[in-house]
Amino acid sequence: MTTAGTLIMLFSVGTVTILFGWCIRKVMTTPAASEHVHAVELDTPDMHQEDIKA
Repeated sequence: MTTAGTLIMLFSVGTVTILFGWCIRKVMTTPAASEHVHAVELDTPDMHQEDIKA
């Protein structure tokens, strides 16, 4: 591999690693994050049908 290819690969891997670390840190250090998590309540019309015709 050429020197330019090695530098581009190291830059790419380093950038993704730093971004991943920042995301993990952000998730783990956000105060009261569990209060902001909301469940999705799906209510589709087929949930109220007694028999489903195939």
